[in-house]
Amino acid sequence: MREYSVSSKMSKYMIGNEATPTEYTDRLRKIFVEAWRVLSKTGSLWLNIGDKYVDKDMVGLPWMVALALKQDGWILRNDVIWNKMKGTQSSKDRLRNTHEYMFHFVKSKSYYYNMDSVRIRPLHKPKKLNGRITSVTGVSGTKYRSSIAESDDLTAAEKRNALNALETALDEMRSGKVVDFRMIIRGKQRVYHSDRGSISGRAKELEQKGFFVLKTSAAGYLPSTVWNIVPEDAQRRDNHCAVFPTELLMVPIKATCPENGTVLDPFMGTGSTVVAAVSMNRRGAGIELSSNYINTAKSRMALLDSRGSTKLCL
Repeated sequence: MREYSVSSKMSKYMIGNEATPTEYTDRLRKIFVEAWRVLSKTGSLWLNIGDKYVDKDMVGLPWMVALALKQDGWILRNDVIWNKMKGTQSSKDRLRNTHEYMFHFVKSKSYYYNMDSVRIRPLHKPKKLNGRITSVTGVSGTKYRSSIAESDDLTAAEKRNALNALETALDEMRSGKVVDFRMIIRGKQRVYHSDRGSISGRAKELEQKGFFVLKTSAAGYLPSTVWNIVPEDAQRRDNHCAVFPTELLMVPIKATCPENGTVLDPFMGTGSTVVAAVSMNRRGAGIELSSNYINTAKSRMALLDSRGSTKLCL
């Protein structure tokens, strides 16, 4: 749905002008077979893809491609919604489209993932209130103690274990390891997802122990699967018609590529991924059909090199 600056010699290699969604999906599958070949066993594939309409019918391209890659052996770990925060209204009989997908694929169940590098740290810390330590949301443990003592659903042994677990959570809060926690007690609070242990792991824990504790680490919590990122970069003045914000690359690179590792973008465009990788102390490699975009990428890398961020190799 976009016109890219590609020479007539290279235009036959372009992907996106196929006659049918199936043909488009098949061509992408061939690309990602090669991506599988060069990807390390512990590496990740992140795919950003949007949808389109044909004769007023949404095609469902993102999931067509994602399901095809799963058939090829890729393991899908996350589907991320990139909320672009704004978008034009081109139709009068449907809602505005302001999102695209980011799919996280891996080729092995054991893969590199540095969750600590992308944790969102809490804005507040536990504090003392009337002599008692309370979490960032005001949890002090008093109500949980009462619930445990008054419970008719817990055995004497389960009550002792629940009180011990509660004190452990409070101690971790006092020591700074935990900033908040919730305690779910059999017969007192709603069970998450289901009360059947065959469906919910938490329900199974509740059946077996009579309680479970959910803690928020002081190290922070992981980002959600909805990312609110505006697509345009006000500082960009290059000739690419689909600006790709470097902010969208922060979590994928930090979490799934180790420092001094290599990030490959097989659809490099004007080099945003390579620039982001190098800026974060990784190696960056890109593949691109457009000589104009390659020249822009070289200029961006040269600017990065002039700031002492990298040793330029083009």
